[in-house]
Amino acid sequence: MKLKALILRNVKLFFKDKGMFFTSMVTPMILLVLYVTFLGKTYTDSFRSAVPEGLSITDGLIEATVGGELISSILAVCCVTVAFCSNMLMVQDKVTGARYDLLIAPVKRSVMAMSYYIATVFSTLLVCIAALGAGLLYVRSVGWYMSAADIGWILLDILLVVLFGTALSSIINLFLSTQGQISAVGTIVSAGYGFICGAYMPISNFGEGLQKVLSFLPGTYGTSLLRNHAMRGVFEQMRADGFPAEVVEGIKKSVDCKLYFSGHEVTIPAMYIFLTVTVFVLIAAYVVIHVKKRSGQ
Repeated sequence: MKLKALILRNVKLFFKDKGMFFTSMVTPMILLVLYVTFLGKTYTDSFRSAVPEGLSITDGLIEATVGGELISSILAVCCVTVAFCSNMLMVQDKVTGARYDLLIAPVKRSVMAMSYYIATVFSTLLVCIAALGAGLLYVRSVGWYMSAADIGWILLDILLVVLFGTALSSIINLFLSTQGQISAVGTIVSAGYGFICGAYMPISNFGEGLQKVLSFLPGTYGTSLLRNHAMRGVFEQMRADGFPAEVVEGIKKSVDCKLYFSGHEVTIPAMYIFLTVTVFVLIAAYVVIHVKKRSGQ
């Protein structure tokens, strides 16, 4: 009951803080506009260049391919950056002194830690699902090849990446104590995460050394899962249109639907296992650090 009460308290404060809520909601919308405006043409040109000469492909299929890549990129970034925005309450409680009032209450520190985590997951999921809705409307307008199962898998991917992003932001926010610090960290995450997870540019375009480094990062696999499910229907249509199997596989590799670790292809089940294990490890680390850090105060 104490956990439920704290979760409700944190969620209510998130929605009550118009600045925090607006920042979280506007982030995916801005990303959608920027992606469509600036990255759409880049993705289109890149895809056209990947199609071998002699193969005929309709503009609708090209637009659908780009749309799938765009929506997966937006969601990959939002699941983490929005988590950082939603998790600002942890720092705000330090600034306002509310945290010390909560410490006086007969609540286990581990329960308090999980209340912040679960509330942030809930708030972030709402924003990311809204972003998914906006993204699906865009994909519908340019070319629709998704099935209900694809959307179901995308929702699962969103949940998993949100759990990861929230755990990561929770650990980082434990060491922040001012609004200026969290704003600075949020800016760095917003600017840099999209590159290291392969959302802004597929990691297949990077050098071999950097690709090996990025293959150790969980976010890379989160982006790949979203991309695989957002673009599955497009690849099926390519096969139905007579595209050679090696061409389809080459396109999948170029957009990071196929990733490699130490020279071996990482299967989709392996991506799920890696991300799930990472989430549990990060949550455990967050709770332990949260308890020890507060115990020392």
